[in-house]
Amino acid sequence: MFRIGTGHDTHRLVAGRPLILGGVLVECDRGTDGHSDGDALTHALADAILGAVCEGDLGVHFPDSDEQWKNADSLQLLARVYWLARERGYHLVNADATIMLERPKLREHIATMRETLATTLQVDISCVSVKAKTGEGLDAVGRGEAVTVAAVVLLQQS
Repeated sequence: MFRIGTGHDTHRLVAGRPLILGGVLVECDRGTDGHSDGDALTHALADAILGAVCEGDLGVHFPDSDEQWKNADSLQLLARVYWLARERGYHLVNADATIMLERPKLREHIATMRETLATTLQVDISCVSVKAKTGEGLDAVGRGEAVTVAAVVLLQQS
């Protein structure tokens, strides 16, 4: 049996915070505002996995009202979510994510993001796709105020 899940995450960009995407620190004058490390890419993938196994969303498992998740490493959250999927008898077939960010350009970071995510998800890099788009000057992304990520995953029963 196969299960598909979708995930979406948006974070405001603010001064004084790092920009972390897919576990990779990206040089930027602003980073994501969030309770954890604000890694929108990892959050969207985790939500997609949770959706595929019908286990709610990140806020259910790691509420921002709980101080233990303050500044948490989102790769660790993703690893916990994937462990849950594995416990339910599923493994990742593939994941596809699109980062929408006006600047900086992410092309030089994509391969490292894919490697980091593949390692966390215990799959070959060929199973993880990450793409980057701009907002073309439109909406909060286009004005450089936010980063948004959309993700989809395909899980198969082991």
